[in-house]
Amino acid sequence: MTNKELLYVEDALGHEQFMKSCSTKASTQLQDPKLAACMAELEQQHCELYNKFLNLL
Repeated sequence: MTNKELLYVEDALGHEQFMKSCSTKASTQLQDPKLAACMAELEQQHCELYNKFLNLL
């Protein structure tokens, strides 16, 4: 993996970690059960994407 590719993966990991934490926070604060479930689903998707990027290393 080139240095540029490694920087891209590290940047993507940071973005996915940030999105996961935002969706986690939102899902716990939302009062509407449907919206909270949607945010929990997004949290799971960002967790999966984070793990896929991590496996590239």
